[in-house]
Amino acid sequence: MRYFAFFLVLVLIGCSEKQKPKHFSQVTLKNVFEDSVSIRAIEFLDSRTLAFAGSRGMYGTLDIPSGKVRTSIMEFEGIVPEFRAVAHTSSDFFMLSVASPALLFKTGNGGKMELVYKEEGEHVFYDAMTFWNDIEGIAIGDGTDGCMAILITRDGGHSWHKIPCDALPKLEGEVGAYAASNTNIETQGDKTWIATSKEQILFSPDKGKTWEVISTPIKLIDEYHGVYSIDFYNEDLGFAIGGDFSKPEVNAYNKMRTQDGGQHWELVANDTLPGYKSSVQFVPNSAGQGLVAVGFTGIDYSNDRGNTWANLSEEGFYTLRFLNDSIAYAAGRNRIALLEFQ
Repeated sequence: MRYFAFFLVLVLIGCSEKQKPKHFSQVTLKNVFEDSVSIRAIEFLDSRTLAFAGSRGMYGTLDIPSGKVRTSIMEFEGIVPEFRAVAHTSSDFFMLSVASPALLFKTGNGGKMELVYKEEGEHVFYDAMTFWNDIEGIAIGDGTDGCMAILITRDGGHSWHKIPCDALPKLEGEVGAYAASNTNIETQGDKTWIATSKEQILFSPDKGKTWEVISTPIKLIDEYHGVYSIDFYNEDLGFAIGGDFSKPEVNAYNKMRTQDGGQHWELVANDTLPGYKSSVQFVPNSAGQGLVAVGFTGIDYSNDRGNTWANLSEEGFYTLRFLNDSIAYAAGRNRIALLEFQ
């Protein structure tokens, strides 16, 4: 019995050490792709492949083990679209352009991209997309008269349908989201959170079937001020960040946290760094303590759920995705880079 107890202590110590979150003090960068394009949307298709899409109709993949990049240019009826939203299922890759006409493509036969949704209009502008599972997905965009533009697919992305305004909560004024990094929408299980361009979060508990509005403590200090990115570590713990890209030094009312699934939010690190950021991600395996935020203003890190932050690099990026708990890929103006946190 004495030996069993000793063995149990060793196991518990080993598990504790294994699960202890890492604390970062620096980050090293290596460019893995460079071109004259703006890339605001990246997505891991699996542990070996990073997909991306950007301006000038460019899209492609990075093979992580070899570093080989494959790119293509999308043209549609004389239009060279700008992509700021991408998503994937286990079998298909999707990319969505911003302004009118909005063009949503999915992987087709023979690996070529095929158009599955098109929308035209003066106010059409889509911002982000993601999937709950291999069958059901969502895309969001700017709306009119207090009605967000929300597209839903229930057949694996073969067809998309816009939710009618009478089935959505009415928000005040012209409302949308910021197409800054494809990270202003987040899902956990059946739950969905959308960071709007107002002081409010749109929340659905049932994969987009019903919606409610949640007020937040964010204040819109100026025209372009608001939440630009949102991420959840689990169904309870979430973080949102933004600011004003035209006044990136402003660091008030731009960071908030929830610990009850988004029902209530609290301002954190108010009137302290960082200022404007376009993308935030929880560090995997950090027990929800680690956060990394990027923007054209640099790379910032928090090891206490966003209460305090440290600047790790002045290198600018638009968006970020973690591959594991110490390696991430970031994209921005003219490049994609490998980030190794230490």
